[in-house]
Amino acid sequence: MADKQATVYVIDLGSTLSRVHPLRGESDLDYALTYIWDKIAATMSTGRKTDVIGVVGFRTENTDNTMATADGYENICVLAPIAQFLMDHMRDLKRVLVPSRRKGRGGDGFSAVCIAVDMIMRYCRKLKYIRNVMLVTDGRGEWDDEGCEEIVGQIREEGINLTVLGVDFDDEEYGFIEEGKDPKKARNEKVIKKMVEGCNEGGQELGIFGTLAEAIYELGKPRLKKVRPERMIPPSPSTSSDILALLSQNPSVRVHILPRPKSRALANARAYQIEDDAAAGGMMDIEKEQMEKGYNYGRTVVPISATDEAITILETEPGLQIVGFVPVEKYRRYFSMSTANVIVGARDNPKAAVALSSLIHALFELESYALARLVTKKNVAPVLVLLAPFIDADYECLIDVQVPFTEDVRHYRFPPLDKVRTISGKVLEKHRFLPTPDMEKLVSEYVDKMDLMAANDGGDEPEYATVDETFSPILHRINQVVRWRAVHPDEPLPPAPEILTKYDHPPENLLEAAADTLKKLIEASDVKKVDPKVAGRKRARDQPVPKSGLDVEALLTSAAPSAPKKAKISSTNPIPDFKNKLRTTEDLSDLEEAGKEMLAVLKELIKYSLADANYGRVCEILKVMRDEYIEYDEPGVYNKVLQGLKKAIVSGELDGNRMECWDEIRYNKLGLITKGESERVEVDDAEARKFLWG
Repeated sequence: MADKQATVYVIDLGSTLSRVHPLRGESDLDYALTYIWDKIAATMSTGRKTDVIGVVGFRTENTDNTMATADGYENICVLAPIAQFLMDHMRDLKRVLVPSRRKGRGGDGFSAVCIAVDMIMRYCRKLKYIRNVMLVTDGRGEWDDEGCEEIVGQIREEGINLTVLGVDFDDEEYGFIEEGKDPKKARNEKVIKKMVEGCNEGGQELGIFGTLAEAIYELGKPRLKKVRPERMIPPSPSTSSDILALLSQNPSVRVHILPRPKSRALANARAYQIEDDAAAGGMMDIEKEQMEKGYNYGRTVVPISATDEAITILETEPGLQIVGFVPVEKYRRYFSMSTANVIVGARDNPKAAVALSSLIHALFELESYALARLVTKKNVAPVLVLLAPFIDADYECLIDVQVPFTEDVRHYRFPPLDKVRTISGKVLEKHRFLPTPDMEKLVSEYVDKMDLMAANDGGDEPEYATVDETFSPILHRINQVVRWRAVHPDEPLPPAPEILTKYDHPPENLLEAAADTLKKLIEASDVKKVDPKVAGRKRARDQPVPKSGLDVEALLTSAAPSAPKKAKISSTNPIPDFKNKLRTTEDLSDLEEAGKEMLAVLKELIKYSLADANYGRVCEILKVMRDEYIEYDEPGVYNKVLQGLKKAIVSGELDGNRMECWDEIRYNKLGLITKGESERVEVDDAEARKFLWG
């Protein structure tokens, strides 16, 4: 459970804070409130009733505090008593946090700190609270240090953390010194700093003194906290409709708000639609009860009713049961299928802790892992987890990670990357798929120059991207934007902090150092940019021309006593037979005849295919036919063949349901040839898409 916390913000509202700094382009008060609003919004986002806030303003036009009758407490107002801060409190506070028009003495800063300390003492009493006073000022008002020791003593006695942030305060450690500083402000800085340092005496570290510029810079850094893993997600808009302003920045998000005069909570609405050309907009609404679940079986979706599904549900009870053990050296890291979790003994059950400790030490000593059957909820499918022992000096646990069942493991064989083997078994040393020695040398050099461990050469940090500095951009950016939007509902969103975008691109110094090597590598690898206008277009291949310039085929044909009868395309070697037949064609009828024979071969392959064994071969044949008919400028022949093949598949005449073969054809994009690929057809992209997916 999070600790209870009470924070009082003491804000300087003097007229001097209306000054606009030429480099910042905003008033000093608005600059200071950048930090205050972010801190308040961060507290509000937790939603904890035990995390309370109070606000005190000094150098105000009026006086409103519990010590108003005493001397020295004029022009100090309690703008918000200590309480849980909500959106209404923030809106009310924004209206009063403006620079005062009053000039002159009054509104002593130390007296304002006394008011804040008194508020905390009255609210927290002797209860266990983290107590904070945060003071923001430009140091140009009245700071009477008489009796300052008493204030410091009270702060130390109550254990209050005092943080003082000054607008343009000098800070040598941060590297900021204000040039031409007003002597009165310089004197006040020293007095305030002395008070803060007094809070750190006696072994206590209760005071922090710094410049506001550093504090605002630190706002961009994510705030880390220890939470349960399942809570490490971006906040959802289910509790506050003020986040709708954030969602409205994204035009792809549709939010439906149910009007509720007294409540601003969001309500979820869900609708189910199917395609229907007769319905308005081409979509028809259906009820959830009209739908059935579907499961993927290969590329086919198999529907299953709720009644049938109930039969398939395995009745299980929650539990963790060890089913076996495996030596550490037998386990492969790629077996891990999930994030890791830890199992520890219950705090209030020492007997269970001792038993678990015995198992942990036994696994550690035997260098083994345990395999266990895990069921997280009733009637939930069991999973197999691996339990690994972890022993530290003062901590021990079991680390569990999900692993696959035997049926989940698939073995695939891929050709080696470092060699090319021919069909006869010969190993080739030179091939277009194999890198040359120069390419290997340049790649090695390029990898060395892009080594992130060398990105900070000459700097203070040995590593470029440490684990502690690589944050989740989605999580922390959303949190920052939500805090901003709560305070500024109508202003545009600020840019993302540099620390969140630092690692979305390589370091510039490495890119510059590796530029020459990369250029040489591109030249050695013969990498060429493809013109986007011709990408994906099929081009006719130029036939090889003999050095003599003679038409060899014509000579051989004329020399033959009689033209041999053209052989039919066989199903055992269809692609070479098809290409040979095209080379001897004399007119369009020969091309159409070759297409008919190939259609018959395709039907035979599909009809007698054992499951999907021949589907890849069918796609390979179609790809060759598509390329060849485009080259011969007769795309209509291919389109007729494909239309006939689809008709045979859809009708079920090829030994039952063979729609998975059509799915393979879709996946390989072997649809109709369009007029964008050849001027000899009138098929546009829409017609081709409808034919392929309709």
